[in-house]
Amino acid sequence: MTKTTEQLASTLGEQLKTRGWKLVTAESCTGGGLAYAITAIPGSSVWFERGFITYSNLSKMELLGVSELTLNTVGSVSEETAGEMAEGALHYSQAEVSIAITGIAGPDGATSNKPLGTVWIACAATHTSTKITHHLFSGDRSAIREQSIQAALEILIKTLIFKEL
Repeated sequence: MTKTTEQLASTLGEQLKTRGWKLVTAESCTGGGLAYAITAIPGSSVWFERGFITYSNLSKMELLGVSELTLNTVGSVSEETAGEMAEGALHYSQAEVSIAITGIAGPDGATSNKPLGTVWIACAATHTSTKITHHLFSGDRSAIREQSIQAALEILIKTLIFKEL
């Protein structure tokens, strides 16, 4: 049985509360959808520290410290950018764990190397190395964004449950 976004966010909150940790999000293609899903959970202020919506490259650099060289070399939708977003979110917050999402939700922006639905999700924590995953989601803009949000929540839950952080 597939869990809903609300169920996933609630499970994530329970895992974070158990550890006494706070979460920070850094979002591009999801435009704050992940933070919205998290803050829809009553009591999330106990475990959600803040969210960054960094849709433009300039905001990624100014708010998260993403390198201009990275953006110019590999682009905003890349493993490197996702990692720098997650690490920057940790640096500019009081959280112990972060999640970053960058991708191409469309309908524009796709290339042969980065097709529609290409998404990178990075998870970082204060005491371990950053974990980054690549995804290729399908559907329209809305579907790709929702799949990205659900994947980010699932990654965080799995990582916390299996103590990979």
